[in-house]
Amino acid sequence: MKKILLFVLVILTSGIAEAQQKHIFSLGKNDFLLDGKPFQIISGEMHPARIPKMYWRHRIQMAKAMGCNTIAAYIFWNYHEQEKGVFDFKTENRDIAEFIRICKEEGMWVLLRPGPYVCAEWDFGGLPPYLLTIPDIKLRCMDPRYMAEVTRFVGVLSEQVKGLQCTNGGPIIMVQVENEYGSYANDREYVNALKELWVKNGINVPFYTADGPTAFMLEAGGVDGAAIGLDSGSSDADFEQAAKQNPNVPSFSSESYPGWLTHWKEKWQKPGNEGIVKDVTYLLEHKKSFNLYVVHGGTNFGFNAGANAFTPTQFQPDVTSYDYDAPVNERGEPTSKYYALRNLIAKYVKYKIPNVPKPTLVTEVAAFDMKPVNTIWNELPAAVKSPQPVPMEALGQYYGFILYRTKLVGRKSGTLTITEPHDYALVLLNGKLVDTIYRDGGKWTVKIPPSDVKDPQLDILVENMGHINFAQYMIDRKGITDRVTLEGMTLTNWEIYKLPMDDQFITKLKTNDTKSFHDGTFFKGKFDLTTVADTYLDLSNFKKGVIWVNGHNLGRYWNTGPQFHLYCPANWLQKGENNVTVFDLHDTAANTIKGVKTLE
Repeated sequence: MKKILLFVLVILTSGIAEAQQKHIFSLGKNDFLLDGKPFQIISGEMHPARIPKMYWRHRIQMAKAMGCNTIAAYIFWNYHEQEKGVFDFKTENRDIAEFIRICKEEGMWVLLRPGPYVCAEWDFGGLPPYLLTIPDIKLRCMDPRYMAEVTRFVGVLSEQVKGLQCTNGGPIIMVQVENEYGSYANDREYVNALKELWVKNGINVPFYTADGPTAFMLEAGGVDGAAIGLDSGSSDADFEQAAKQNPNVPSFSSESYPGWLTHWKEKWQKPGNEGIVKDVTYLLEHKKSFNLYVVHGGTNFGFNAGANAFTPTQFQPDVTSYDYDAPVNERGEPTSKYYALRNLIAKYVKYKIPNVPKPTLVTEVAAFDMKPVNTIWNELPAAVKSPQPVPMEALGQYYGFILYRTKLVGRKSGTLTITEPHDYALVLLNGKLVDTIYRDGGKWTVKIPPSDVKDPQLDILVENMGHINFAQYMIDRKGITDRVTLEGMTLTNWEIYKLPMDDQFITKLKTNDTKSFHDGTFFKGKFDLTTVADTYLDLSNFKKGVIWVNGHNLGRYWNTGPQFHLYCPANWLQKGENNVTVFDLHDTAANTIKGVKTLE
């Protein structure tokens, strides 16, 4: 018996020692070094915020079974600090430390990408929209007001992750400073100050940057002593550019792209397998480290999808799905691209690649009825009075919808111009829809018809479709951002109604059909499940809006396409009755939804 107890004690002690084993990850001149030996990073990126927590381990295992030895993860600041000063690292899929611990348990290293700015097709590039309450805020530079918030964020996040560095027995081997900064600005003091902030807060693993493989981007975005990431690196010329920038640190492909992002009104972006197989073949043959952006994309649940803009009047909002045509699709299934990369990587690595995990459950749901039960015009909160329109951020609102209302005095018909509508607006006169305005393209005028009402009521209901997340137009406040004119006359004396459409509001929404339904209708329906499993809800019968299941916001839909099916993960479903709420800007008649198994 004593021998058995001693044997058990030895096993337990060795297990604890292994779990707590510390490592040194360092930068050689040409190679990354793990405990002094060359180490090739073969990373797959995924974002905890875009993946239901119940599937974190499965998605990490999928990356490992494709041949990856590392997971790269963005941290979205605004996902963890939705209200200024209130941080959340526990609810839903916000437990970053737990995600990193699962990586460790699965034998994976971690590249941490904490921002503070990350881009990632995520709302405002991960920055908290409360920054936009400061009228003349400057982002991603040494503006002291911006840096004060960044300093606070770095301090709070460091407490979550510093104990998980490889120097403390965790899996984090490198931390990225900012993101693609050379594509944005050239404040060298700023990027170096960020690095020092992390060091001051206990981050002692090496740092890296990520920039396009051009001389000006690498110079503007580089950080003293940091490894050089290339977005992407796939040729001798790319890596030669990195060596010119700093020949004394290793470089790697920090974002190699198996897929690409998709905006509303586009076709699904599907780059195919050939390009990424060619790139990865080059990287493997030359023993270059790399990170696949992304190995698994997931979903922009809620109001978290961002947008692009490359001119003052352009606006390209991202679809809700972040499938990205990645090797592991939105629902966690392997694609042909997955197997092509798995077979390729297996030819070059010495470690054993595990079997592909079993797929998670998926189900279809029979068509169920959705009936109109209420309208936004019945649910208006108390108004905020303002001489002229102000953007939603000025009122402490960052997501959802906002309504502007005034009486027409003097000018009562003619050309109405909204400067500028961010992002999609319904213009109503005396409760009847006149027209819609979409921000993209700069056509922000409608014709207001004559009315026999003495002081006609003008309503402008505006949808926030996601803060711009990349390039120079990121100062992107929502709602009406300047003024409204009618035949050149500035309209004044507005009532403004905040409509963030948070989950609590939807849960408490009651039936109220005392008025006729029009433009901004709530629908309710339900379906039963005997087995809880993932599904996609088909919104092709609706026009434009948002859908909630059991109080959880699945995201935006729009009949312009390409996305008509919205992913509903099993963790938001239950056996028996499941309740569905839809807010549609244009539909008013009863309709149906069905559950399907695929994104397309």
